[in-house]
Amino acid sequence: MQILTSSRRLLVSSSLLLLAAGAACAQVVVVPPTLQIGSSNPATAEPPVTRPSTTPCVVPLLTNQEFGDYSGKPMSFTPPTSCHGPWAKIVLTADFTVTAGRQFDRTAQLYLGNTNIFYGTTAEPRSALSPSWHIERDVTDLSALLKTPQTGQAIVYNIVNSTYTGIIYGNAALEFYPASFAALAPAVPDLVIPISSVENAGVITPIVNNAGTLNTTADQLTQTLTLPRNVTRAYLDVISQSQSTDEFWYLNVPNDQTGNLEAYGNTPFRETEITIDGKSAGVAPVYPWIFTGGLDPYLWEPITGVQTLNFKPYRVDLTPFAGLLNDGNQHTVGVSVYNANSYFLATATLLVYTDHFKSQVNGALVSNTLTPPEPTVVEKLTTTSAGVTTGTITVASARKFAIKGYVETSLGRIETTVEQKVDFNSTGTFNVNAKIGAPEIQNMVQTSTVDANTTTRDGFLVEQDHKTISFPLTLDYSFLLNSDGTQTQVVTSDQKNILNETKSLDGFLLYESKTREAVNSTDTLQFTAAGALSAAGIGKTTATYKSSDTLGNCYSRTLTAANQKLTGVTNDKACKNQ
Repeated sequence: MQILTSSRRLLVSSSLLLLAAGAACAQVVVVPPTLQIGSSNPATAEPPVTRPSTTPCVVPLLTNQEFGDYSGKPMSFTPPTSCHGPWAKIVLTADFTVTAGRQFDRTAQLYLGNTNIFYGTTAEPRSALSPSWHIERDVTDLSALLKTPQTGQAIVYNIVNSTYTGIIYGNAALEFYPASFAALAPAVPDLVIPISSVENAGVITPIVNNAGTLNTTADQLTQTLTLPRNVTRAYLDVISQSQSTDEFWYLNVPNDQTGNLEAYGNTPFRETEITIDGKSAGVAPVYPWIFTGGLDPYLWEPITGVQTLNFKPYRVDLTPFAGLLNDGNQHTVGVSVYNANSYFLATATLLVYTDHFKSQVNGALVSNTLTPPEPTVVEKLTTTSAGVTTGTITVASARKFAIKGYVETSLGRIETTVEQKVDFNSTGTFNVNAKIGAPEIQNMVQTSTVDANTTTRDGFLVEQDHKTISFPLTLDYSFLLNSDGTQTQVVTSDQKNILNETKSLDGFLLYESKTREAVNSTDTLQFTAAGALSAAGIGKTTATYKSSDTLGNCYSRTLTAANQKLTGVTNDKACKNQ
């Protein structure tokens, strides 16, 4: 990945541094992972996955697998014979290590049956640091896939040579928790369908156990399918990961200013668009992940950015389209990234529920007001004869839409309406100045927000699921060319992930949950006149994760770090056993 410096003057390789579910029954309390004060190992305030109290069957997927080249590593899976489904929960666990040396951060993916079961990135090592970390993901919704043997692959494309010496090793396993009277099996999708083709420049190519590359707005993941005639609900889990000239898409500028501002183009607006048969069907905002080599690698040592090592898929509710999808005809699901600028990697999985008592369910899409985005751009910039550009650029997108459909199920007509307000706003402040002693500045304040309300009518019963999702990101970047030719770079990042959800029935509140995660980091780098790093970063980081719900579940943890060492771990007393 990349580091901010003046020769982009934004982007020089970091190698210069040498470097909702409902409540489950009888769950074990969440025990926060043990972290060592003074360690430089990757650390996050995020909680582990809660587990039922039953004893799991563990199926290994990878055992000390070496990732030292640019090839996928085969995986195979056989369901556990001692833990027959249905399962109360299935948890994926993985542990990674990078040997000490020099290495980039890498994208990490695990696939079974062409379906993504994990997506994240890796930590960067140093000559005296071999980072190790642990990840977990609840994959219970993939139960239908995991009922039968599957083949797949693990992808951590890694270059190892005389320059880049860090070798990555990985272990992974699936934990299957049997259902019991105390830990009931949840309702899970009946079909798990990967979106497994990519269309680039009008050419459709199958992709097997891998993500698809989206270089432009027109490129898309696609899947043409004929679903059973009894579909009642459908969801799409989506991950869109920025790469290459889009790695720092949130810092990009309009195409007419790429030269003046020394940045990449297509503006800082990105959004994942979902289509069915070429028509708008859903929206997934792109999370502004920052990888461990991004902006300044010392910003993320030891505390990583939000979700950096373990991405969370964004779930798009396609249930209003159930009556269309189960009509017996072929339909094509598409996934694209608006303003993609070479490039994004994307992966998506369709999750389908069917009627277990009726072989054919009629229905229809009633209305759909969703249209493609039309972002606005306001430039307030001035460029002097000396080539100094200052001012602001604001990019915004605001949409409201409603999608309504129904199905005639064995329980009667069920009508679903998805209403959403999707907002994006980015304001960049610039001072691009080559003058000695004058700082070059790029500051950015960005927010993606979704206010979503899903109303389900079943006879006289009206169920509402209301979610507010917010991805705020504030970045401040300053680069100073000193009179002696040395250089100073200061980067501050404030990154959040906020989710609030309520569920109600006929106006009565049934459930409420709140989750807030934040990572705030600042770091200063000093470079010699030749551009070499003269000292390790001097900085500090605070990470917090807080969650609670009306069922009594609670988790709260705060981490602090300074100068690449973990300095504090605090668990809120009210949540110390959660």
